[in-house]
Amino acid sequence: METSIGVFASRDRAEEAIKELIQRKVPENEIAFLTSSENDATSMAKELGAYAGGFLGGTVGLSAAVVAATLLVIPGIGPVFALGAGASALMGYLGASAGSKAGKAATQDDTTAPTSGTGASEDIALFAEALKRGRSLVVVRTESRDASKIASEILDRIGMSIQGAGLNKFRHSTRQVQDVIIIDCAGRITVGEGNIQLREAIQGLIAQGNNRLILNLVELEFIDSAGIGELVRAHTTLHKQGGHLKLLNPHKKVHDLLRATMLTSVFDIHTDESAAVKSFEGARATGA
Repeated sequence: METSIGVFASRDRAEEAIKELIQRKVPENEIAFLTSSENDATSMAKELGAYAGGFLGGTVGLSAAVVAATLLVIPGIGPVFALGAGASALMGYLGASAGSKAGKAATQDDTTAPTSGTGASEDIALFAEALKRGRSLVVVRTESRDASKIASEILDRIGMSIQGAGLNKFRHSTRQVQDVIIIDCAGRITVGEGNIQLREAIQGLIAQGNNRLILNLVELEFIDSAGIGELVRAHTTLHKQGGHLKLLNPHKKVHDLLRATMLTSVFDIHTDESAAVKSFEGARATGA
């Protein structure tokens, strides 16, 4: 499953991206719109309900669509809405408990937003800072490599992302410092190439029992929306297994994107390797 994440400062831009995704034949059941604004959720449902009913799941009415979109309540933010036929897939991505509670609210036609469970709140926290600052997100989850490429191109162009491209493909190597594995990354993490290589490298390390990882990004020149999705996936996977993922020396363009998408508040980012390795000491003391 490939994941592309676009962050938007306005609902209009997010709507533009979703319409282009639909026009370019990205399946509507693989697209979800995430917002903390009920007004934005209602407006998006109205606009896209008229534009393409399939985005809302076909026959779902406007009010029911907004109820079904209620994902969970985050302290300090309130209700979060995941709108679209692809919201169910997004529920699974963010955590089964969130999905079941959102489904229950929709089935009972209950307009009270569900309260999150621990696992759900940990996962949704990856997006909480962007939502808190009034950003919205468009998430595309797809098995199709072609659809993923189209989605990344659209979300990178219309959303808050890095513009420009280098020619270097993704390269990586691993080394161990104490009980921490450092993955030295170079080139580009992009849809269909670097994101899959990074995923396989991290999965292989986890399978070997390594759950304290540092991504050294000093030579990483470019990351697209699929690459951001892969970082979120890795963070979530390690967190659920009691591990940690930290970032080291991100290139200025990469750091700018992490800041624009509010992920600098989610990832533990270091500029010194020794300090990054030492930062795991607290986790060792607690047995994580």
